[in-house]
Amino acid sequence: MVVNFSDIEMAFEFVSSGYGFDHSAWLDKESGHIYYDSDSSEDILPDDLYENDKYIQIPEKRDFGLGKPLALKFAGQYMPEKTDMVRSAFQSRGAYSKFKDLLENLSLLDKWYTYEESALEQAIKEWCHENSIEISI
Repeated sequence: MVVNFSDIEMAFEFVSSGYGFDHSAWLDKESGHIYYDSDSSEDILPDDLYENDKYIQIPEKRDFGLGKPLALKFAGQYMPEKTDMVRSAFQSRGAYSKFKDLLENLSLLDKWYTYEESALEQAIKEWCHENSIEISI
């Protein structure tokens, strides 16, 4: 079964947009269909969703280490003199907002978005490969 990369990416964004277990998505590895589960979802979930190995849960951003670890990696690469400041910012609430404000002040925000998007794409491709999911781009 070949699954469109953009469909998996959209499911990943859906799952990552929730808090905790508010949003989940499941890929049927036989049909390629993605089931969305949230309070506002109208998808009818299969009865055997949690028992059948043909369904695989779509991970979220934290599962890939694309939050704080990626921000620290970016800081080390593009603004090493600010790495301690970034690390400190991630010790309190609103860290991501503070990080993006810093990037904007340093004219690095666009570079960050490109970096983050590339890391996300690579992580999704690796996850698909590890789970024997063939994707089309």
